[in-house]
Formats: sequence, structure tokens, C-alpha cells
Amino acid sequence: MTKQRKHIKVTYSTLGSPDPLLHEYFDEDVAELKQNLGRDYPLLINGQWQAGAGSFEGRSPINRDWLLGNFARATDEQVAAAVAAAQAAFPAWRATPWQERVALLERAAELISQRLFEISAAVSLEVGKNRLEAIGEVEETADLIRYCVDAMRDNAGFDRELLSESARHHNRSLLKPYGVWGVIGPFNFPAALTGGPSGAALIAGNTVALKPAAEGSLTAYLIAQCMQDAGLPAGVFNLVYGGDAPGKALVANPALGGLTFTGSYDVGMSIIQSFGTAAGYYRPVIAEMGGKNPTIISKKADLDKAALGVTRSAFGLTGQKCSACSRVYVDAAVHDDFLEKLVDLAEEVAVGDPTHADTYMGPLISQQAYEAYQQYVDELGAGQILAGGRTLPLGRGYFVAPTVVADLPDAHRLWQHEMFAPIVAVRAVADKDEAMRLANDVALGLTAGFYSEDADEVQWFLDNIEAGVLYVNRASGATTGAWPGYQSFGGWKGSTGSGKAAGSWYYLQQYMREQSHTIVS
Repeated sequence: MTKQRKHIKVTYSTLGSPDPLLHEYFDEDVAELKQNLGRDYPLLINGQWQAGAGSFEGRSPINRDWLLGNFARATDEQVAAAVAAAQAAFPAWRATPWQERVALLERAAELISQRLFEISAAVSLEVGKNRLEAIGEVEETADLIRYCVDAMRDNAGFDRELLSESARHHNRSLLKPYGVWGVIGPFNFPAALTGGPSGAALIAGNTVALKPAAEGSLTAYLIAQCMQDAGLPAGVFNLVYGGDAPGKALVANPALGGLTFTGSYDVGMSIIQSFGTAAGYYRPVIAEMGGKNPTIISKKADLDKAALGVTRSAFGLTGQKCSACSRVYVDAAVHDDFLEKLVDLAEEVAVGDPTHADTYMGPLISQQAYEAYQQYVDELGAGQILAGGRTLPLGRGYFVAPTVVADLPDAHRLWQHEMFAPIVAVRAVADKDEAMRLANDVALGLTAGFYSEDADEVQWFLDNIEAGVLYVNRASGATTGAWPGYQSFGGWKGSTGSGKAAGSWYYLQQYMREQSHTIVS
């Protein structure tokens, strides 16, 4: 039952001064969730919750003794059943007037907002995101859906009149849905990057089969409840859990009309190369495949602002954001001063249980990530580790220290490799042109930051950087912190499969295809 509470509107920009009730509500729902550990969570197929072929455990990275739940493991046959249910539901959903579809999804967004603290408690416990970022993500999920609702309304369902040869000719262009849309979500944004693309696909008139990351299964379950409680017809939205196998079965299903994938570059490129041609004709893939995000700091920068922005973007969510800042290029004239400020801030970062109000950085997501961090630290011996570089013995979680490294050789692989860990490398540059050459010398191009108080330098940065999301002089995050309608979020180069960004004018149209009508009277 939805709790009767004051609504608190939260964004990444307002997290610094939240309403005190925010903390009270969040603490209540964390406590309630901890009282209900170990529950069984079923699949949602054709409007029915059902068991899988056994189950897998979802444990918290904060404390491996916390069993969040047992999640039904979907077989290949159940994935096929979810797609078949979506396929059967598609004709009626496509025929539903778009005004009715958006009203249902608007209701789903409202339920997500009403259940803000319940879902954000799950996000925090499940993936180790601090309370403010978890709350922000869940509200962002609702706003991503609302943004697409508004886009559909503003464009009158994407039905437009064209030029006519005569009074007897009636020409129109319409955007129509593809059919069944698959969504494969990541662990690091288990609400926004499952609920957001699912909502877009549904608003466009597609039906959905969602497969979240295994580590984000509880959050996906809560989002699915909102979709079902909003009144979506049976089969329109389906949910299957598991590791790699259900995801592979979903991608391989020839009945899919399109797919949204968020994850690594290697997996994303493999999907793009196979999915688009497996059916014998083009099928769209909306893919966001990570980043190796640079920040350039001019000798004309406000160094306090720059150090704070880099700290927040390098160590937020323990460096496990596709938009995390992992490379910094600083003019040699201010390099030492900036580095001193950054190291001081890194050493002040509060690491611990992210459900606690005073914690900024929680744990890494898994044993594999924990071991990868240690391997990276070993490799960083080629440079000079100035902060961090160690694991932290904080109970039964995967905790590590925020890490700053300098003097890493240019040929070192970690200048190019997306680590998904709280590690940032800093390098002095002779001038801004050297900084730009190094910043652009990667296959990925998601976000980038710049600090300078000189307007001409700012324009130079905007004109030359090869990335899709740019931030200038932003203390709240050098490379992170987009919000629907305020910043579009999508990459260039190897960070994207479509070149279009979420939270902007061009996103929703990707879930539809164009059809032209000519009628002669």
C-alpha cells in the first residue's frame, strides 16, 4: 500500500539541500526492507507472476550476509514466453489511442514517485548507491517517463500533415511502433535504465520484455509493480530475471522489433553487429556503451570548483557510472595546486554503508569488481598513487578507498580502459591543445568536463571535444549529473549505437518507424 506522505521533488541539482523529511522517509523504508529480507520474487509474464527454474540469491554488496531476496531464474523457454506474450498483446496495444497509452504511463510515473523511498531504499541496498543518489535516480525514472509522455503530447502522437498535390490528395507522415521491444538494463542505474527505456517503448506503442541486470532485480521488480498497478494490460510489460543466459535468449529472439541495451562496449558492439541483421532486415538497437570521460583544467580555472567537481564525478557510486570522471588533464602551471586539492578531497570522502546519511561512497558491486580494483591498483604502480589504492575492512562489504594516481605513463592501458572503479588519473599538459588531443584519443565519447573562467577557452572546448554530454565549470559534477529535459544524455563514437540522447527531443522517435499515407479522394 502506498504510504501517505508529503511529496518531495528531488533532482541531482537539489540533492545538496533536501527536505529533512527525505531522510526520515528513507530511513523508515530501509528499516522496513531489512525486516523483509529473503523474500521470493517471481517473473512477470503475460500479466501473471510466476516461478522460474529455481532461483538465484540477490545479496547486498554492503554486507554479503544480507540476502535481499531469491529471484526466479528465467529459462530460455520463459524468455520466449515473455516475448510471445508481448507479441500477442501488441496489436491491441498498438491500436490503443496514444492519449490512453500516455495516461497509463503517466500513472506509472506517478506511482514511482509515490513509492520513491521504498524503491530508493532497494536501490541503495541492492547496488550500494548513497541515499541521495538513490533517491535522485528513482525520481529521475519517473521524470524520464514523463518526458516521453510530454514528447508524445507535444507532437500530437507524431501524426503530421504533408504537402498535397491537389485538393484531392491527402498526404500524411506517421510514426508507428515496431512491435515487441527488448530492454536489457545495467546494475548501476537499476531503476532509471530499466523504467526509462521501458516507458519510452510503451508510450510509442511497443510492448516490452525487460531483462534487468541480476544485481538490479529487486529494483526492477518494484518498477514492474508500478507498471502493473498503473493498469497496463496483460502481456504489454513482461519481466524476466537471471544472469547472461536470459539476456542472450532475449537478444536472439527473432520476434523482437527493437532493443535497448545499456552496458559495456564489448557486449554492446556484439549485440549491434548481430541483432540488426539476424532477422534478415534492419532492427534498431538503442545502445549506451559506457565512457572514458575526461576533464580538462585550464590555468584560468577556479581550482576549488574543479577539484570538487572531479571528486564528485570520480567517486560517486564508487566510480561505477558510465559518466564517471577517470581522466584529468591539467595545465602544468596549476597542476600541483589542483592535485593537492584533489588529493585532500579524496581523503575526506566518507566511505561506508551508503544508507547512512553521512556516507558519500558505498561499496563496489561484486567480488569480481572488488578483485578488478585490486588488479588495477597493482597496475597503477607504474605511476604514483597519491590517495587510496587500498581495500577497506568495513565489515562484509566490497569497500575500497577513493584513488588518485599521477605520473601514469601515456602508454598505460588504464588511460583507455573503462575501469568502473573509484580511480582517477591526473596528467600535466603543456597547453590546452595537448589536453584536447589526449582527451579525444579514446574510442569512447560519452561525457567530458572543462574548467576555465575564460569565455574564449570555453568556446574552444565546446567546439573541439568529441563527446555527447559536456559540462563547463560545474562544481556539482565535472562529468556526471544529467537530468531529463535539462541535459540530454547520449554519447559519441563507441559510446552510442544511435547517436541520439535520452532526455531530449530525439529520443522517443527511435522507438517508432515512419510511414507515409497518400489518399486520393
